[in-house]
Amino acid sequence: MKLSKKLVAITAAMQPGQIACDGFLGNDPRSLAAIMAADQAAVNRIGLSHRQIARRMIEFRDAGQKACGDWITIPPRWEVRVDSARGKLLCPFGDPGLYPKTSITVRDIQNGTEITFTDLHIHLIGRHGFYEGSGCAFRVEPARLAEVLDIN
Repeated sequence: MKLSKKLVAITAAMQPGQIACDGFLGNDPRSLAAIMAADQAAVNRIGLSHRQIARRMIEFRDAGQKACGDWITIPPRWEVRVDSARGKLLCPFGDPGLYPKTSITVRDIQNGTEITFTDLHIHLIGRHGFYEGSGCAFRVEPARLAEVLDIN
């Protein structure tokens, strides 16, 4: 199957060292289209949309930013911390704008589960339905996001 020029360019931008040191695909042997199709199926199985997931991620990010790098309690059962690093990242899909290098960690204090995601994740998930490739250090699983963030 011949790939479109746009898909070839996006896949190239996702390689290590292009936009992010480790890239966005990890050691996943699947094509970008196959990765995204599998994540779409996972989101369908849990009965959500990528935008619903991204909106919930934004809620936690916005609440956590009020604590300026410290943990903040979000009733009824979460703690959130937002850490910032210098610099910004481009969207590998070619969207305009730069995304701050922030890490948002959400911990469910009732069961001890936690997940970390970034501002770029929020964009990639909400706009493109992309959660990164398997083996990628920053990969977030749709079902795990839904579980820890209690999205329904």
